[in-house]
This record gives sequence, C-alpha cells and structure tokens, in this order.
Amino acid sequence: MDPSLPPFFHRTDADSDESHVRRALEPRRPGVLRSLWDWTRSVALAFMLFLVVRALVVEAFKIPTGSMEGTLLVGDFLLVNKAVYGAEIPGTGLHLPAFAEPGRGDVVVFNPPHEPTKNYVKRLVAEPGDTIEMREKRLFVNGTEVDEPYVRIADPSGDAMHADMRRWQVKHVVAAPTGYAPSRDTWGPLVVPDSSYFVLGDNRDNSEDSRYWGFVSRDRIRGRPWFVYYSFDPSSDEGVPWLNAVRWGRIGHRIQ
Repeated sequence: MDPSLPPFFHRTDADSDESHVRRALEPRRPGVLRSLWDWTRSVALAFMLFLVVRALVVEAFKIPTGSMEGTLLVGDFLLVNKAVYGAEIPGTGLHLPAFAEPGRGDVVVFNPPHEPTKNYVKRLVAEPGDTIEMREKRLFVNGTEVDEPYVRIADPSGDAMHADMRRWQVKHVVAAPTGYAPSRDTWGPLVVPDSSYFVLGDNRDNSEDSRYWGFVSRDRIRGRPWFVYYSFDPSSDEGVPWLNAVRWGRIGHRIQ
C-alpha cells in the first residue's frame, strides 16, 4: 500500500480478490445462457426437420408378414420414398406434386380400404382401365399373360371359391355368369375403375390382397419402398435375434 496515495486509492488483497472473482463470473453468465439457448434451438430445429422429412419425404416401415416373400422378408426394415407419388400434407388432405404415377410392377405402400389406418406393402399389377384376371395362378392383364419372376408359389394345388371375393368382384367382373365362383387362383376378368389400382402379394398363395377386399384408390397409396436399411430373422432361436440374427447381406438391398 502506498502511503502517499489518498485513502480511496488504497486496495486490500481482499478487495482485489473479490473484484477479480466478480469480473470472472459476470461475462460467463450470458455465455452459458447463450450456449444453452443455442443447444435447445438446434435440437428443436433438428426435431422439426425430422418431422417434416418423415411426413413429406421418407419414412421407416417394418415388414410384419410373409406376403411379399421372397422380395421382402419378415424382419426387413424399409425406407419408403413418400415424395415420389406426392406426399400428403398432414392435417390438410392436400398432396404435394408427384414425381411419378404408380405403375404396373411397382412395389407400393398403401392404406387398404378395409383397414385405412394400417400400412400394407404389395406389388401393383393393374392400373385404371385395365382388365385383369387369373387363370390357375397365371396372371393376365388386358389379355396378355404377365411374366412374374418375383412370384413365389407355395401351394401348387387349387382352392375352393371364396365368398368374400365373389361379394365385391361380381360388381366389376366382365359379363359375370350367374354361377360366378372366384377362387384364390382363378378369378375375373375384372375391369379396374378410374383412380384405382389392383395389388397382389409376391407370395401369391399367402397374401391378403386385392383379390379379397378390392381395389386401392390413388389417394391411399403412400409411397414406394426404397431399400432395406436393416434386417434380422425374428424366427431365430438366439436370445436377441435383432442383434444376433442380423441379415447383413440384405442391408442396403434395393426394392424392385
């Protein structure tokens, strides 16, 4: 302490330490708050972006049944391109412009007419205006047999008439005879209405599809599966099949 200075210039060590601590703390408070705000804003923006992408661009989908074997397997996890057919804007009933229209041979994800809240995945085999029929498991569209290398036939025998099939098909069958009796393997010919499509599972003998509950309207088609991003065998006896029974060879597999 310099005795030549006036008293108000005198500073004790305690004063110096307190001022130092105060100066050290004051600039950090807004910095911490700013960092916390930046982090919160980043998380919120990322979450909002995720919701937008999920609603309008791409969505994950799990295969729960074997109706599309061997194109798709139970335990496959898919990324579905929702933008290609024009994604629906949630809560509005409006759709974004489509990049393409559904076509024969496309594998599509849709909401079936009898279970509108569920997602199904099947292969689209007929478009609006097409005449479609099946003769002993062989598919014909507009009078021409369709080459279907992806189809799996598990039951070579025929089957009896299905009452549910007749109930809806008789309204669309061409020149329906009085005794029209459609079965799983033989039915039609049917004319596909406007803005509607006919879908079948590739596992033709084990698929609940348009044969039983009718056509899929255009506004029910949600997207086209893109590729398998993860897959495991749920029938595996190993303790945690999602970890120990991974089908590594299917990861990245494109859906065709």
